[in-house]
Amino acid sequence: MYDELINIVQTLGSPKVLLAGDFLLDVYVYGDALRISPEAPVPILKVISREYRPGGAASVAADLAALGAKTICLGTVGKDINAETLKMLLKGAGADISGLVEISDRPTITKQRFVGLAQHIHPQQLLRVDEEKDDSLNEKHYQKLLELYKKKLPQADIVCLQDYNKGLFEEGFCKSLIKLAKSAGKKVLIDPAPKADFAKYTGASLITPNRLEASIASGNNIKTVDDAAKAAAILIKKLNLDAVIITLDKEGAYLKTKSAEQHIPTIIRKVYDVSGAGDVVLASLAASLAAGVDYKTAVEICNVAGGIEVEKFGTATVSVEEIVNELMSRKQKSGSKIKSIDQLTGQLKWHRGHKQKIVFTNGCFDVLHRGHIEYLGFCKKQGDIVVLGLNSDKSVKKIKGPDRPINNQLDRAAVLSALETVDYIVIFDEPDPLETIKKVKPDILVKGQDWAQKGVVGRDHRRFILPAILLNLTIVWHVGDIDRRCIATNEANDLDRVL
Repeated sequence: MYDELINIVQTLGSPKVLLAGDFLLDVYVYGDALRISPEAPVPILKVISREYRPGGAASVAADLAALGAKTICLGTVGKDINAETLKMLLKGAGADISGLVEISDRPTITKQRFVGLAQHIHPQQLLRVDEEKDDSLNEKHYQKLLELYKKKLPQADIVCLQDYNKGLFEEGFCKSLIKLAKSAGKKVLIDPAPKADFAKYTGASLITPNRLEASIASGNNIKTVDDAAKAAAILIKKLNLDAVIITLDKEGAYLKTKSAEQHIPTIIRKVYDVSGAGDVVLASLAASLAAGVDYKTAVEICNVAGGIEVEKFGTATVSVEEIVNELMSRKQKSGSKIKSIDQLTGQLKWHRGHKQKIVFTNGCFDVLHRGHIEYLGFCKKQGDIVVLGLNSDKSVKKIKGPDRPINNQLDRAAVLSALETVDYIVIFDEPDPLETIKKVKPDILVKGQDWAQKGVVGRDHRRFILPAILLNLTIVWHVGDIDRRCIATNEANDLDRVL
């Protein structure tokens, strides 16, 4: 499962998304809130810095850019300094902003948040000030936007409507956008506005209401997954949709299509700030579906992306690399650490691509004890990923005699898998790990100090380290053109039992 998702995320390409919506500017004013005003019982904010981020549909555009997609923007801004700032941010994300219409009698919608820094570190929002005009546009502006939409539609792979209920999506205009896109064979994805009349979304491909929005629109209060299933069935029939995805916060999402339905759970995470979570969901769905991914897989990807976003402060983007890293982490935690050599080399290729250092050690590890634990802890400190080459039962017998091992290879591997300091285990039959080392190609080899005189197998292939309990002497020497480093001690330590 994880391998497939990782491959899909890494090959989304650069789909073109026509994004119509309410484009906002988010402003964060950070400061220290150290005392209460003598004029009124309110905190005084001593301003330290200001930060400008794209918000609303602009946030979706930034999220799409982080996923490698190209965004064609359609919406309105004012003729003011905030419009210039917002357009600069969108240009920086690689978005096409030629579809943003300037309106002189409407301000650029701006949300200004004042954030106090507790102990100069932890941000806490104190106040939000909104500047906006949210009544419907006049007919002249709708006509201009519609003309721009028709012009840009052929360039797009998919269409997104991000409704923040700021006056853009009047019913007739919204239905025209949907009809034109569907006639052109384009999927239309909609993130609906809270308390909106969902009738205007009729005929879209997909809507993504959250629990509250879906409850209001369906008339069915959603408390459980079964409630979500009922609400989704009502919405898909009532609005003639291809699919409904109801996001259920910590419970994941519920997907309903005309032919299938499924609850797709997510991993419960520590939520820091839900701002922008819906934007990330819409962006990841759009990028995935435009790349030809099915609805279920697209929801699995957006679940991961949304989970990453809520752990960040404010509206924030989620990159392909972050999603892949999260999937890799889940794979390592849920999957077996015990790999065949072929499976292992594939995994290590990914780690190397992310500049992670590979450490290799090996041994019998027959009866696990404190010495083993400390030794493997030392290995972990030398790099990022520890690969443990484990002698098979056959190999142990050749080395230690017919009465060994005491524990069979599967039991030994299972116990070692429980250690956080071990990332992967590969079992080998040969008396020494040379062939395994050649295939693993570690950055660092680690062996017990007693092997300094015996000769370390594989030393000619990689830098190696010999640990000891008291590390008070470091010897550096060269073999060929590669530095070899041995950490030794002037106190004798017999680590044969470790190996």
